[in-house]
Amino acid sequence: MNILMVLTSHDRLGNTGEKTGFWLEEFAAPYYIFKDAGATVTLASPKGGQPPLDPKSEAPDAQTASTRRFHSDEQARRALAHTRVLADMHEADFDAVFFPGGHGPLWDLAEDGNSISLLEAFERAAKPMGLVCHGPAALRHARGEDGTPLVQGRSVTGFSNTEEAAVKLSAVVPFSIEDEFRRLGGIYEKGPDWDSYVVIDGRLVTGQNPASSEAAAKALVRLLRD
Repeated sequence: MNILMVLTSHDRLGNTGEKTGFWLEEFAAPYYIFKDAGATVTLASPKGGQPPLDPKSEAPDAQTASTRRFHSDEQARRALAHTRVLADMHEADFDAVFFPGGHGPLWDLAEDGNSISLLEAFERAAKPMGLVCHGPAALRHARGEDGTPLVQGRSVTGFSNTEEAAVKLSAVVPFSIEDEFRRLGGIYEKGPDWDSYVVIDGRLVTGQNPASSEAAAKALVRLLRD
C-alpha cells in the first residue's frame, strides 16, 4: 500500500494575528494506522518542507498515544520536516490519499489547484480518499467527470458549525464546511460535538473532528484491503 498524506502549508488564522496549520493528532493517528498496516507513507504539502503545526494542538489536553509516539519518533519527525511539494505528486503513484485537518486547509488546500486536481484524479481512478476535520475543505472545488461538485449527492461530514462556534472561530474562517457541503448538494451528516464520527460513501471517507482521525484512517485501510 502506498498512501499519500497531504498537509497544509498555511499558518495564519485569518486576520487574528494567531498561528494555525495542521492539527497534530489528525496527522499522527492516521500516520501510525497506515504505517502499522504496512503502508508506505509519503507526505506532501503545497510548499513542501516543514508544514506549520497549529500550536493549540500541542496543548497538554490535546495529546494522545499517537502524538506522544510521534514526539519520540525521530524518523517520523524527519519525514514531516521534509514533505514533498504537492505539485510533484501524481495519483498514479499511490493507492489512496488522506488529508488531515487543522484550520490551515480552509485557506490553502481548499483553493489550491494541485490539491483539487489530485482529488479529482483519485475520484476518477476509483481510489480511496480520506479527509478529516477541516481536511474535507479540500473537496470544496473538486468536480466529478460530469462537472458537478464531487460531494453532490454524497454523504459527507467535516468540522461542524457547532464545533466551530465552540472554538470561537465562526467569524474567522473563510467558510463553514457544513454550510458549504450543503450548498454544493452534499448530504452533510454529523454526530455529537467532539465524538468520533466517520462517514463512508463509496471510496470517500470523511471524519468530523480530531477524535475521528483514527477511525477515518482505519476505514481507509479497510477500503484498500477490500
